[in-house]
Amino acid sequence: MMKTADLLALKSQHTETGLADAELSAYFAATPGWSQDGPRIVKTYQFKNYYETLAFINAIAYVIHAEDHHPELVVTYNRCLIRFDTHTVNDGKGGISVNDFICAAKVDAIFEQSFS
Repeated sequence: MMKTADLLALKSQHTETGLADAELSAYFAATPGWSQDGPRIVKTYQFKNYYETLAFINAIAYVIHAEDHHPELVVTYNRCLIRFDTHTVNDGKGGISVNDFICAAKVDAIFEQSFS
């Protein structure tokens, strides 16, 4: 069974192999609060105000850059919606890879440490 600690110990790497639907449930179990939205995983984080929302964006920027795996961010006054997908999988059509879950776990860890 996949655990959050397992994902936190990994580093994103270039991949052209997406996860099979049968594999997804184990990864979602290790990343509570994330869900599937078509060919991507998504989660919304809540904050007290716009300053905290932007502070979160700045806090995750380093990890996202270091992992070289960049999500789509939708930022509002007190929320940030994050969508991860991997463009290189499924013959370039995109989809969900282990990289998405690695980054999801790392973003969750930052939120838990500094914003919860």
